[in-house]
Amino acid sequence: MEISNRSHYYFINSGQKKIDFLLQYSNRKTMEIAVHPNGKVIVKAPEQSKLVDIETKVRKRARWIIRQLKYFEQFNPRVSVRCYVNGETHRYLGKQYRLKLIEGKKNTVKLSRGFFYITCEGHPTPEVAKKLLNAWYMEKARFQFSESVHRCWDKFSRQGISTKPNLSIRRMKTRWGSLSHKGTMTLNVDLVKAPKECIDYVVIHELCHLKYYNHSPDFYKLLESIMPEWKKIKHMLELSMS
Repeated sequence: MEISNRSHYYFINSGQKKIDFLLQYSNRKTMEIAVHPNGKVIVKAPEQSKLVDIETKVRKRARWIIRQLKYFEQFNPRVSVRCYVNGETHRYLGKQYRLKLIEGKKNTVKLSRGFFYITCEGHPTPEVAKKLLNAWYMEKARFQFSESVHRCWDKFSRQGISTKPNLSIRRMKTRWGSLSHKGTMTLNVDLVKAPKECIDYVVIHELCHLKYYNHSPDFYKLLESIMPEWKKIKHMLELSMS
């Protein structure tokens, strides 16, 4: 659909909440309001629409917009700053483990009896410990996330979805996961620190986008049918990573 060059940012106030939105005019017959995972609100309106009418409609949908924005906040990682020193706690699959830095002949990371044993060549430093632990997390994330996709995929193949997405893993500052239009699922490596149920929740959320790319009522119906307890697990994710 052709979008005109008349695109501007506006805002409305709903109670004490300010809602910023990008207004785009196009050769369409109806107005569309979309809330994107990055928190951006985009309104697409017919060319001849009056601004006052657009603002009125946005205000009428304000409660829905705010609800969508709050929903996306769960994907904003709240991982605390770490110093990578002895005794500091780090998580893996929802459990906490203390760091124990050791001087040795080979760089290794071992998880045992409540501790991350990080052995460094020469004198152990926070910088080396961080590098080794991050590499360990990435290795475990590849395994755990692939296992999660495998666990969850069967439920989606019954929905008439035949193409499993490619999996990409990287560190993201503001998202737990995303799904591109080309079908690549990207997961935040830090998600491996959360319980397995939370990993499955994020994976299922992204897989739902294979059928409904937006967050329409149909999207939530699909999410609810596949993971009825998703709200409880969402709360678990927020608590475990705070």
